[in-house]
Amino acid sequence: MKKVVLKVDFHDEKCRQKIMKTASGISGVESVAMDKDQKLTVTGDIDPVVAVKKLRKLCHTNILSVGPAKEPEKKKEEPKKEEKKEEKKPPCPGGWVYYPPPMTHCYPPVCIEEDPAGCVIC
Repeated sequence: MKKVVLKVDFHDEKCRQKIMKTASGISGVESVAMDKDQKLTVTGDIDPVVAVKKLRKLCHTNILSVGPAKEPEKKKEEPKKEEKKEEKKPPCPGGWVYYPPPMTHCYPPVCIEEDPAGCVIC
């Protein structure tokens, strides 16, 4: 399995569709993806020279990289979980302290109603 990244120059959506159709029609191709930078990524058991030869009939094509197709590793996800735990630390070492605003006026308590149990609700 190889991962081939190609730079393709196209100008409209119709040409883009033709490129994707041609790339997916190459024998041995398992997946085809194109990003916004006009980079075409083809994965599978393919010959990069044959792929470029077919695509150059549609538009200007260059090989950017050829390498082994890597499967996503599950071991890399575990350290990310540990990093998230470290991010939950409070921003201040002593934690947050709430200071109420200073009272500028003191009002005497006003009784609203008297409870039958003898308590005054203010």
